[in-house]
Amino acid sequence: MTTTGRLTTHVLDTMHGRPAAGMRIDLFMVHGDHTHHLLSSFTNADGRVDQPLLDGERFHPGAFELNFHVGQYFERMGVESENPFLDIVPVRFIMSEEAHYHVPLLVSPFAYSTYRGAEG
Repeated sequence: MTTTGRLTTHVLDTMHGRPAAGMRIDLFMVHGDHTHHLLSSFTNADGRVDQPLLDGERFHPGAFELNFHVGQYFERMGVESENPFLDIVPVRFIMSEEAHYHVPLLVSPFAYSTYRGAEG
């Protein structure tokens, strides 16, 4: 049986007004009070991961967490701060059906936002 569900993401650097290329992202499955690491990836030049994070037989409903390595990204971009604020931004969410879940992150060194997006 082929599943139609998939998980994608997109990271935009709102400080510089461009996609956040080269940001590390870790995906975890959440089991109650602990997590299980599923994969690590990096965003491409468009701020996206080249392949869906989960799709096909790897996709299944459940609770998940994406960890965006924002601090490393901005440090690599040369953003210096005596008092860094954001380091790893965790986004925990639930996928409850066979569908396309798109989890974008808009981020600066001091703030972020996310939502369930739609990607065509």
